[in-house]
This record gives sequence, structure tokens and C-alpha cells, in this order.
Amino acid sequence: MKKPSVLVVGAGIGGVATAARLAKADLKVTVVEKNDFTGGRCSLIHRGGYRFDQGPSLLLLPHLFHETFRDLGTSMEAEGIELAKCDPNYIVHFHDSTKFSLSTDLSAMKPEIERFEGKDGFSRYLSFLQESHLHYELSITHVLRKNFYSLLSILRPSFLRHLLELHPFESVYGRASRYFWTERCKRVFTFASMYMGMSPFEAPGTYSLLQYTELAEGIWYSKGGFHKVIDALVDVGKRSGVEYRLNTPISQICLSEDGKRVTGVTLAHSNETLTADIVICNADLVYAYTNLLPTTSYSRALSKREASCSSISFYWALDKQFPELSAHNIFLAEDYKESFDSIFKKHLIPDEPSFYVNVPSRVDPSAAPDGCDAFVVLVPVGHLLDSESGAHEGTKNTSRNPTTQDWDAMVSAARITILKTIEFRLRISLGPHIVHEAINTPPTWQTKFNLDRGAILGLSHSFFNVLCFRPKTMHSRFRNLFFVGASTHPGTGVPIVLAGAKIMSEQVLKTWWPKGLQKERKDATEKEFVSPLDRAPTFASLGWFHWMLVLILGLATAVFGGLFGTCDWGKGGFVGDW
Repeated sequence: MKKPSVLVVGAGIGGVATAARLAKADLKVTVVEKNDFTGGRCSLIHRGGYRFDQGPSLLLLPHLFHETFRDLGTSMEAEGIELAKCDPNYIVHFHDSTKFSLSTDLSAMKPEIERFEGKDGFSRYLSFLQESHLHYELSITHVLRKNFYSLLSILRPSFLRHLLELHPFESVYGRASRYFWTERCKRVFTFASMYMGMSPFEAPGTYSLLQYTELAEGIWYSKGGFHKVIDALVDVGKRSGVEYRLNTPISQICLSEDGKRVTGVTLAHSNETLTADIVICNADLVYAYTNLLPTTSYSRALSKREASCSSISFYWALDKQFPELSAHNIFLAEDYKESFDSIFKKHLIPDEPSFYVNVPSRVDPSAAPDGCDAFVVLVPVGHLLDSESGAHEGTKNTSRNPTTQDWDAMVSAARITILKTIEFRLRISLGPHIVHEAINTPPTWQTKFNLDRGAILGLSHSFFNVLCFRPKTMHSRFRNLFFVGASTHPGTGVPIVLAGAKIMSEQVLKTWWPKGLQKERKDATEKEFVSPLDRAPTFASLGWFHWMLVLILGLATAVFGGLFGTCDWGKGGFVGDW
């Protein structure tokens, strides 16, 4: 059996993890990357002895990282990755300078909870943890470790019987309100939905699992920056034969003459064609469908799907340390709901934003020179209006003509707001101590990383954008074209994408290289890697309750799919791909 060749487009976390997995399974793998660095958004900015994580700055669900390296025959420790636990997890700063310290330590959380919620508040907190723990375990088992090939995949009895327990039709904020009676605690235990690029008032209740992993497993930091994880995966892949070609953007994914399969990619600068049996796309999903593949009704529908937020991110080098700030800090707007509505409903830059401040030098002194601090400030804002013009709504006080937005003025206004907020709440003045500044805005996220509409977390995670409704890991027409990354199944976030890389790699091997699958999982039984749950359920296996859910989901899919153009009934159901 001829060993297949693989081309991976993009060296983000999903691309490098997939490349390493397939190379270990004895496939010939080449990775092409448009930038001169690996990692995509998980890359670093270096300035005069200061180091900043350009994107993710905290490591969650650590067992998914350990699992990836274990599957590759090594470990994080063996690859030189040193994880430091951040304690406290966060300091949350309210508008009136009140603080809340979040921790994995129950003895520390008890007085914090009771300070706001009273004596019975801690028992309600434990009940909240119990529910979010259930969301976490069910999601790991039935979503992050399973592929969803079609609408039938959601009908697996093992998944269906737990669907309502995941509370997908209630919001994160609504579920938290059942356990916390004060507005402050409701905010403390819902802001993490920002990591999914969603408002806590819109995010499905399932995503309280984010709070659970932080409160139960902790927040971790890779010393040397998040990119140390990328570097290690690149090195592991190279040892198995992966070839990396940086500074190599592509202009298109090539098709065969009969249009039934992909044959490789065309390089943008040289017009050279690289051929391969399999192409795996780790580029932004909507960008890939819109710019690298022929235009179809599906690609047009994708570009209209609900997207996550963007951000204005400041990277500040300070000539002084500010111990008033911990490694991770959240500053919540006084008008909490309005700040999220501005971002996710009106796509504006909020006048009073909630924002996140990361101080990597607090947990890893190598991030800044002695006696100095490195600050990363992430301000969530609405995404661009479309992928063509780079137009943005701006703020409610700026011109209503989004094509004439003055980004310098808007960034300056955001900077002033952030500095004033920190100064008021902490009684410190950062401005005079900023010796260098780098900035990412929605247009730069779009340009630097080809992110559709500058959405830093890809497509949204509303109910009809997840599970079988999320773009698939394999193209519906080209059976040798696969996708991995934030906008494909199972979703966004570094550990989630790592889980997706495993799902998709096994799909590639099952389809194209069964010998490689046996090599990669030589200790597994046949039953384990061809799970009956991966097959469509039989009529006899479904009880009346399951079929009621089937009917409800089918009707909902028909209605919402018809409204928003996300279904292709002409091809026998819902069709999608990232």
C-alpha cells in the first residue's frame, strides 16, 4: 500500500499537532506557512528584552496537552516544557475598586464567596461546581473525543440522553443565576465565556465547563511563553520527518481535472505547485472556503455565519514593576450586559469595556528585564463588518460611516480608557512607565493571520454553530481535503483544537492509511478505534424519548437552517466543513 503524502496549510497549533501525529503514523508530511514563524496566534512578540504572548496566555485543560505529547511517544517534561501554576487564578476588579480573588483552593474560596453571598453561599458554589463538572465531563467524553459527521451523529443514544443535562438552550449567565444571588458573583462566574468569543448572556449553559476547569484544574503558564508548546510539537514532528516551509503563502488549493479531489496547493510568490495525496487546511476556515477554494453557495453561507468577537490588544513594556496586578486580571465594566451587547449585538467598541490584563513577568521573570513588567491588555470588541473592506462600526460616538473609521483615534481612545480605569481602581499610573507599545486591532488580526472579519476565535459557539452544525473536519465533496482549527469541529481554544487534531488525524488514517492508524494505536483493540458510537444509530436502539428529541432537533434545524442558509438539503442534509 503506497504511503500517502500530506500537505498541511498553516502552522497554527492544529497544523503542527496534526503534522506530528500523521508523521508518527509514517506518512510523508510537509507544512507550508505564510508567516516567518510558527504558531499563528500562539506566537510571541519580542521587544528589547520583553516577551509577550500574542494570543493565548494561559493554559487550560492541561490533560489534553499531556495526552497529545503522550500520543506522540514523549512528554511535555521530556520536551523541556515547564508549567507553572498561577495562584490566584485571577483577581477580578469591579467598578468601585472591590476585588474578588478566584482560586482552586477551597479554603480560600469559602471566605471570598461568603463575603458576597452570605453563609449559605458556599454550599451553592459547590452545587455550581457540581453542575459545571457534569458539563465538563460530558463534553470531554461525548464532544471532544467524538466526530460529528452529520445530523445523525447528534442522535447517538449515548449523547442524546445527556443533551438536556448540558443545558444548551439556556445561557451561561442564566445557569449561574440559579446558584449565585448577587450580581457580582454572577459576573465573576460568567465572564470566561469571552474565551469562546461569546457574551455570557448568549453562550450556551454548557460552557460553565470553562469555569470548572479553571477552578478545579487551575490555570497554568508555560515558562518561556505559550509558544514553547508549539516549538516542542514542531521539534517532535521534525524528528518524525515533517518538513516545514515558512514564508510560504499559498494562493489556492488545486483541484483535479474532473473536480472530484484536491491535488495540492499553488504557492503565491513563485506560482509553484506542490502536489500531495491529502491536503489538510489549518488556515482560517472561512478564509479558506472564500479565497482558496472555488466559490459555492456553502462558502457564501459560511461568510454570513455568526462570528466570535475581535480585540484591540496592547503589548506594553514597562520600566517598573506593578505588584498591584497578578498574572491574570479581569476588569469588569459597571454596565456588564451593555458592554457585551455593544460587542456581540452591535459589533461596536464599547465605551466602557470589560478587559483582561496579563502580566507574564509575574509568573515568569524571564518575560521582562529585572525590575520591569510586561503587560498584555486584551479589549474585546466587535468584529469587522465583512471580510472584504475591513470596515468596522467603531464606537457609538464615532462616525456612522464604518468605511471611514479612524483606527488611530479609536485605539487612542481605548488606551486612555484602559489607563484611566486601572488608575482609578488600583491607584497606580501606568502611562508614564510604558517604554514600548505594540498593538493588534481587528484589521491587523485579519491581515496578519487571514482571520475572517478579524474574529480572533473563529466562528461563534451558539447552538447551531456546534456539534453536527459546525463545519466538518472533512470536505463534503473532496474526500482528501480535511480541516483543523478554531472554526471546525469541535471548536475554538488551544486545548479544544488539540482535541480536534486528534479526531481529524484518526479520520485521515482510517480513510487513507489504516496501517498508520494501527501503528499509531498499536495497543488499541479494533473496537476502540472503530467505535460503534461513530456509526449511525439503528432505529431499534432509540427509545421514544430519543425520537422526540430527534423530531425537535430536526424541526429546529429545518427552521433555523432555512432562515440562515446553513443547510444544503440538496445533498441530503446538513453539509459543512473547517
